[in-house]
Amino acid sequence: MSNALAATMAEKILARHAGLDHVRVGDIVVAKVDFAMVHDARAPNTIRMVDKMGANRLPFANKTAWVLDHFSPPPTLEAAQGHTAMRRFAEEHGSVLYDIGDGICHQVMPEGGHLTCGDLIVGTDTHSVTYGAFNAFGTGIEGTDVTAVMSTGKVWLRVPESVRVNIHGRLQPGVWAKDITLYMLGRFGAEGLNYRAIEYVGSAVSAMEIDDRMTLANHAAELGAKAALLEADHKTFEWLARHGAKPPQAVTADEGATYADRFEIDASQLAPQVARKHAVDDIVAASEVVGQKINFALIGTCTNGRLDDIRQAAAILKGRHVAKGVRMIITPASRQIYLAAAREGLIEALTEAGASVEAAGCGTCVGITNHLIPGDREVVISSANRNFQGRLGNHDADIWLGSAATVAASALTGRITDPRTVPGGQWEASHV
Repeated sequence: MSNALAATMAEKILARHAGLDHVRVGDIVVAKVDFAMVHDARAPNTIRMVDKMGANRLPFANKTAWVLDHFSPPPTLEAAQGHTAMRRFAEEHGSVLYDIGDGICHQVMPEGGHLTCGDLIVGTDTHSVTYGAFNAFGTGIEGTDVTAVMSTGKVWLRVPESVRVNIHGRLQPGVWAKDITLYMLGRFGAEGLNYRAIEYVGSAVSAMEIDDRMTLANHAAELGAKAALLEADHKTFEWLARHGAKPPQAVTADEGATYADRFEIDASQLAPQVARKHAVDDIVAASEVVGQKINFALIGTCTNGRLDDIRQAAAILKGRHVAKGVRMIITPASRQIYLAAAREGLIEALTEAGASVEAAGCGTCVGITNHLIPGDREVVISSANRNFQGRLGNHDADIWLGSAATVAASALTGRITDPRTVPGGQWEASHV
């Protein structure tokens, strides 16, 4: 039975930041922001709006991170000039700056200690929902909106409906959070949970390491979610403490909180999933499309460029070689991850296996830096979050999505492959 004062995680965080005892779905609130982020694809609009508004005082600029990740390294003079403007702005206003190669915004934000449990974080990217992995309300806003945030330290939001997703059971070896998110896209469809806050709970979520939790929260953007929140536990607190975050103010949903819907997923029944070309919600089990030839493999992005993803790939490819005719790129999500992978010997193992490892950034995923342009009728399998037609610079190429393990297994065989069928494909994070 619902209770009028019982609140979801999203409602609790928004009420606290709006200075209210409680909020209801549909309320418009003006809420204090804990930290903001703007990346280089949206920064020009932010800077133009500062000039247009004549905003001389930006008291919240020192709690804003400027991240050079999409045009990294800059492929054009215009992009390079934009980076110059970002560096200058950050220097003048005391903002945090993450330069080329430091990493993807959604990785460096938590790594830099800029958020903690119970925070309200805004960023100029739909995948800002990633921060919910740390029990924070993370959401995307436009670059022009960041100007208002830097001026006032506040943002206005409509309180979203919440849906509660209970993921129980145990993920089988070789099955990852990526497979859960792809399954959900197949079940609900792209934008199927539009402007809703997803609460991910259950034994399967608790069992996940932080890397997989970030994947789970990140992919909520493709579902259209306004936020995606996980409960905090000792893994959350330990990770945040290691990265210098401020003390957490963890939130949990109340008994009797009102939800727009509740869903159950039995993780033990899931197999590796793939999204077929051009649609993030055209989902089938990898075993159903075994034999689909591939030409290119990409592991990385803000969704699956973390250390455990690189470990998944190395478990399959170490001492082996990618199939003849297959090109493979690994893009770590941050400089810290790159260095950790190097210390573990993963970079060496993957390079010897025929992969190319590039500096951290978003450019390859989005197709901005032209590091990965497939030829006509070529097939890419990627651990990215989107496979829209033409995303990698060629409308006549196909992009499929899968976990890092599925991508690595497919690179090994030259065809889409269930990772559980190859040596190393059932590696588990707990093995580290």
